[in-house]
Parts: sequence; C-alpha cells; structure tokens
Amino acid sequence: MKTPPTTNATDLNSIQYPWGDQLPEKAVLLELLPGVRWIRMPLPFALDHINLWLIRDDFNGREGWTIIDCGIANDETRAIWEEIERTQLDGLPVLRVIVTHMHPDHVGLAQWLCERWQVPLWMSMSDYLTAQWLSHDQGGAAIGATPGSGGAADHFQRHGLSSSEDLEKLRGRADYYRRMVPGMPKRYRRIMQGEQIEMGGHQWQVIMGYGHAPEHASLYCAALGCFISGDMVLPRISTNVSVYDAEPDADPLGLYLDSLLKYTALPKDTVVLPSHGKPFKGLHYRIKQLQDHHVDRLADTLGACSVPHHARDIVPVLFKRSLDTHQMSFAMGEAIAHLNHLWRQGKLRRELSSDGVWMFCAV
Repeated sequence: MKTPPTTNATDLNSIQYPWGDQLPEKAVLLELLPGVRWIRMPLPFALDHINLWLIRDDFNGREGWTIIDCGIANDETRAIWEEIERTQLDGLPVLRVIVTHMHPDHVGLAQWLCERWQVPLWMSMSDYLTAQWLSHDQGGAAIGATPGSGGAADHFQRHGLSSSEDLEKLRGRADYYRRMVPGMPKRYRRIMQGEQIEMGGHQWQVIMGYGHAPEHASLYCAALGCFISGDMVLPRISTNVSVYDAEPDADPLGLYLDSLLKYTALPKDTVVLPSHGKPFKGLHYRIKQLQDHHVDRLADTLGACSVPHHARDIVPVLFKRSLDTHQMSFAMGEAIAHLNHLWRQGKLRRELSSDGVWMFCAV
C-alpha cells in the first residue's frame, strides 16, 4: 500500500491527488487504505473507465470481499473479473455486492457477480426497481423503438430535437440499457439514508444523493477518513443531471444541488474515492466548484431565454464542442434539467408551441 502524504489545510483550497498519477494496472487491485482496494475497469465510451472498489471484509462469519459497483455487462469486463478472481482475491470469496446506483457502468454485471458467488445485492430501493424495469423486455427495453411509443427520441423531440438522423439513432438505441444490464438479481437487500454498514471492521455511513440517479448511495467511513462518492462528486468533470421521459417535469438539478450540501458536513481532509477520475482530497473545494459551475450555466440559460428557446437551442449554450448521439442524449437531458429548474423556480415560463415543442422564455 502506498500511503498518501499528509495534506495541510492550505492544500485543501484546491484538488489534491494523494497518489499522484498512479493507476491500477488492468485486472490488478491497488490498495489505497487498509482493506480498501481500487480497480479501474474499461468502458467503451468517451469516458473510458469506471473505478470499482473491493473491501476486505468479514460478513456473516466469513472472511472475504465486498464489491462496490460492477462495470457494464460485456465480455471484456467479465474476463477482467475472472482474472481478478484467479489472481487477486487471496483465495477468498466474494461475500456481497453493493451498487451505488442504477446506471449501467455501476450495475451492469450485478446479476452475473451475484449468481457467480451466490451472494446478495445491496442497493437502494428506487435504483433497484428502476434497473429491474429498464432491463426487463416488457419494461424500459420495450419503449421507444417507434415514433409515438415514448422513450428518449419522443421526449427530446418535444424539446426541439428535430434532426431525423438523431431521432432515428435514438430509436435504434431503445434497448441500449438492456444490452449493458441484461438482467438483475430477483432479490436484493435495501440500503437507506443514514444506515451504518459494517465493512472491513469499520462502520460506513450511507448518504443518499439525488438528481444524478433516483436514489444514489455514497458511503463514508469516519475511521478511514474515506468517502466513496460514486458519481455524485467527481474531481474533474461535472456529474450528468438529466430529465428523462418517465418524469418530464422533474427538477433533478435542484435535487442534485441540495444533495451536494449534505457532503459539506464531511471533514475537509476526507479522501474521496470517485467513480471516474483519480482519488482526491479537496472535497469542499470541489463542491464549491460544482455549485459555481451550475450557477454560471443557469445564468447562461436564463440569458439565452430572453427570447423563447427550446432545449435543443440551449445545448450549444451549455456545450461548446461537437457531440455524437451518445453525448447528445446526455446534453439534451442536461439542457432540459437547467430549463426545468429555472421554470420550477418561477424564472422561466413554459408554453407548448403549435408543433408540440416546449418553449421556455424569461418571465
């Protein structure tokens, strides 16, 4: 284990990386803190990795490992887990799987891992049920393949996405979630806000966050000074906060900003273990950066809406680079989230145009 250097108070006014540029090698666990190992799993996206965590544990009287987050369901990820099993687990079994939230890179292989080791899945109720629905052939995977059937394409079309090519690509991705999350365990163990989970001889507090996912579980261990933040706090990129077809009037940005306030109660020198990027210190500084980022983006959005705009108009206001279909779906969701937040605050009014598109204009 490479012990991180002591960080003084002045250093916490910036993002600090205690382990520098050190990254785990493929299929190798890197111990960061006593009993806490880091895995870096590849992803086939522009965001090309996810951080997963293993905790050396004693659960139900057995010695072994608790897995936190799983990676997507594909052959490469399964092969890496199999190599880890052969070479990195000290001959000890996996005892349980904890998933922070329902996005495919976190929950995709939960069913496979739980069945492989015959162990329980621990997860919030909202995210477990959402993942069950989205991965089921009669649920989310059955929606959105044709015009008028619901799903992302119809949702974004109501918010100004008019490119037939973009809409066709989105309809072709109706089973996108299910391809990466082919199924879920039939049973699970619910985790809730404020619960204390014993792992590795320490207590880990569950802190639920909202806005990025229905009910995202982060985990804080006071004894180790360690916070597994999932996607709620990332060191370099802002967390995606989107409005989806199933809840078109939602205000996930308001929920996300409220959730960030919870984490300011943690000590300033907390080591943050994020799902993307490198472990870091400077939690309070990063929270302030994220808050300021959204204040600026909301001001840009409100300024653009001095004349009526739909969400597709707002995408280039928020994102200055070219976007592929995958990125456009995130960008549209984010644009609607910023518009909905201002609308719910009474700063924008919303009207349905004659062609069925939602238009927003400053009050």
